[in-house]
Amino acid sequence: MDVSARIEAVYAQIVHRDPGESEFHQAAREVLPALAPVLGAHPEYVDARIVERLCEPERQLAFRVPWVDDDGEVQVNRGFRVEFSSALGPYKGGLRFHPSVNLGIVKFLGFEQIFKNALTGLAIGGGKGGADFDPKGRSDGEVMRFCQSFMTELHRHLGEHTDVPAGDIGVGAREIGYLFGQYKRLTNRFEAGVLTGKPVGWGGSHARTEATGYGTVHFAQEMLRTRKKDFDGLTVVVSGSGNVALYAIDKVHALGGRVVACSDSSGHVVDPDGIDLALLKEIKDVRRGRIDAYATAKPGAVFSGRGSVFEVPCEVVLPCATQNELTEQCAITLVKNGVLAVAEGANMPCTPAAIEIFREADVLFGPGKAANAGGVATSALEMQQNASRERWTFAQTEARLAAVMTEVHTLCRTTADRYGCSPDDYALGANAAGFVRVAEAMAAQGIV
Repeated sequence: MDVSARIEAVYAQIVHRDPGESEFHQAAREVLPALAPVLGAHPEYVDARIVERLCEPERQLAFRVPWVDDDGEVQVNRGFRVEFSSALGPYKGGLRFHPSVNLGIVKFLGFEQIFKNALTGLAIGGGKGGADFDPKGRSDGEVMRFCQSFMTELHRHLGEHTDVPAGDIGVGAREIGYLFGQYKRLTNRFEAGVLTGKPVGWGGSHARTEATGYGTVHFAQEMLRTRKKDFDGLTVVVSGSGNVALYAIDKVHALGGRVVACSDSSGHVVDPDGIDLALLKEIKDVRRGRIDAYATAKPGAVFSGRGSVFEVPCEVVLPCATQNELTEQCAITLVKNGVLAVAEGANMPCTPAAIEIFREADVLFGPGKAANAGGVATSALEMQQNASRERWTFAQTEARLAAVMTEVHTLCRTTADRYGCSPDDYALGANAAGFVRVAEAMAAQGIV
């Protein structure tokens, strides 16, 4: 059996069936070659066409979302939910509200979610959703009406044992609240476990807001320890300034590192003294302003609307903004500047060419499906608390989060080693380990 030829045939079929879905193609191209050693060791997975079945979502939903803006004008957006795999548990993955959202992006995110969720060892499948709605600049009333319309269609496909969405870009506590309120109204059930990322006061989990950023830093810390280093005294660059970036900065500082730069879509800011997290939170969360306001308020900080945040010299990079933001040229610059480790806080922020540059330079690289798994892991912990009617303390939840990230790190290294690769090949280890867990479940459950 020529495993490589089989993998290429699967990829060709994906491109043929789903033309134009470039992000999904990229995600598949990143995952599939890493599965070659697993398929070589398990020909039964080939016979059962596990890979082919896994690359085809169990269900794809697309629907219109009509709503009325504050001027009384009718607006129409498009909503999506891709329920990719339920082999390990109910579909689990966030909702993204952003103008760039289309089916290809949702499929790429959902495909990544399968492996990410499997790596946590928790009983959750993979899915993702969203809409091409932009909440920026919209009033609370407009966001509420949009969320109510969105949930009116989606609710029939959700349930704590079926599909459990969470937040993502453009979907925070406000949106989750409106979505849950409409779900409750439509179903006449207070089913807390149907959405995660809720405020703590009505079913949410402590540390959920911080989880993705904290988890990314925990994973990066574990990578650094393999080189007998840690964050203490290191210079760090974080892309983005949203929820993931904010709490990545928080945890880096707690571990003794110094984040000297962060960004948003308008540019990036450099603060040699270290990013003032309280000021950044005020600008982004309270004022809902742009990153240039940080430089205006903080002496010594400099804003640039040109170039890239990845041009700033550092030893650790945490890309926490969006897909394909860290390009080949950015990677070349980072390597020249002496970067030691890169851990993806966002989903697929590094292009394939950039990842190859890091691999050739022996830079530690933590792929998003492993490094940013802390968010969905804590969502699963929120589901556990909802099911048992319990509420854990912040310290309890963060301890569970840190333990999960340590286990994910160890699993990536041992899996890469098991299949004859360097333990430092986290990309292969993460893809192979997640795939094996899902494949074992699929094989046991039959051709469904």
